[in-house]
Amino acid sequence: MLDLIFNFIHSTGYYNITLSQIIMIAIACFLLYMGIVKKYEPLLLVPISFGMLLVNLPLADLLNPPGESGPGGLLYYLSLGLESGIYPPLIFLGVGALTDFGPLIANPVTILLGAAAQLGIFLTFAGALFLGFTPQQAGAIGIIGGADGPTAIYCANQLAPELLGSIAIAAYSYMALVPVIQPPIMRLLTTEKERRVEMKQLREVSKTEKIIFPIVVIILTGLLVPAAVPLLGMLMFGNLLRETGVTERLSKTAQTELNNIVVILLGVSVGAKATAEYFLTWQTIGIIFLGLVAFAIGTAGGVLMGKLLYLITGGKVNPLIGSAGVSAVPMAARVSQDVGRQANSNNYLLMHAMGPNVAGVIGSAVAAGILLSILR
Repeated sequence: MLDLIFNFIHSTGYYNITLSQIIMIAIACFLLYMGIVKKYEPLLLVPISFGMLLVNLPLADLLNPPGESGPGGLLYYLSLGLESGIYPPLIFLGVGALTDFGPLIANPVTILLGAAAQLGIFLTFAGALFLGFTPQQAGAIGIIGGADGPTAIYCANQLAPELLGSIAIAAYSYMALVPVIQPPIMRLLTTEKERRVEMKQLREVSKTEKIIFPIVVIILTGLLVPAAVPLLGMLMFGNLLRETGVTERLSKTAQTELNNIVVILLGVSVGAKATAEYFLTWQTIGIIFLGLVAFAIGTAGGVLMGKLLYLITGGKVNPLIGSAGVSAVPMAARVSQDVGRQANSNNYLLMHAMGPNVAGVIGSAVAAGILLSILR
């Protein structure tokens, strides 16, 4: 009887847990707190942190591949969609169906803000090369600067699959923490006068323009950067479903049921990559630091381009909308709105910020396509 008791004790996680697993469980609980209590992008942070929690419970074997030990763990199968590159394009389908491209069409100059925000990708690529990463690894790390989790995952899976877990965690963590990271940078680079600028209402965009736009964009960008077609193609397809007026059922499915399912699967799969033995390494810490640098530079690049447009237009452009040039849709646009309202309660920058925000999604996918074309 005593042997049975000892055998049971030895089979429990309490007996087998390691210090590194305890640390990872604590990190997961902290991220859950940030998502649930502080409401930092809970739709992203809660699935990711819970996946992190599950995978660090000892002896659960959720990531075990099929073999002699059994049919395979649950998270092993869920992660196949992540590793095969299926989830990111499906996320882009939902983003396209959820997003109104009208602000970008109404004010095409905001494309410059989205382009400037990609500065973080290429500068961090150079920095990672300098630190000794291979060109392929540096390219995958640099994409974190676009604040676009699906693009970062897609690019890492193609260029440096061995870094997929670290890059996925970093990219989605920074997407979730956009409201924390961006405002200090925005305030540092702008004056009170600039932040108070009220922008005039955008012109009304016709239905025809909205239908033609995704078709033209995918033709032009697809011919220029074929490697970006899986992401941009799904983004534009989702938006076309939204705007045609004859595919409402498909649009609603892409926006709601399909998108929610993929977000759950993707979030849990990303969290499952944060095992203690993999995550608590100097290389992973370095990637997370480089990702933060990339994101900060991308935000700064967009704001500085906004300041340039402010000067060129004689003060008609609020530089804060440049921070939305990173492609965290619509989080970055909401942050531009919030910081602008803090300076001027009559400021309504959300729709203006959606222009560079959409441009940032397109820009990060194009940047990923360029890196894939060169490095793959």
